Amino acid sequence: MSTETGAHATHLPTDRELVLKVIPMPADCNANGDIFGGWVMAQVDLAGAVLPARYVRGRMATVAVNQFIFKQPVRVGDILSFYSHLTRVGRTSITVQVEVFAERFSAQGQYVKVTEASLTYVAIDMEGRPRPIPRDGLPPGL
Repeated sequence: MSTETGAHATHLPTDRELVLKVIPMPADCNANGDIFGGWVMAQVDLAGAVLPARYVRGRMATVAVNQFIFKQPVRVGDILSFYSHLTRVGRTSITVQVEVFAERFSAQGQYVKVTEASLTYVAIDMEGRPRPIPRDGLPPGL
């Protein structure tokens, strides 16, 4: 992990959609007093599913975590903001980029990018088999 020196974001992304805000609690801590990486991963998976759900129109499943980078620790009391955008829409799958920013409890109004990830979700039918994603309503260029 890198140090926080100079790591404060000057602004939050304006070309991404805010899909989730959450505050980690003491029960989410590891032995070092930081938030479990697995807890952060679960929140990223939830946030990553928001945009695909608009287009899949039914069941979907996480099929890949293509990239996951922990840039800074997450602490109890941080206000986490999850921003997302679609990067690819295939016949049955959608890939999403998620960026997580922490507003530190002790430094309100200052944001640090703590995590970024790329996840792929697949549309599935009632038997769990991949199914085509409806093409109507998809953003241009995807």
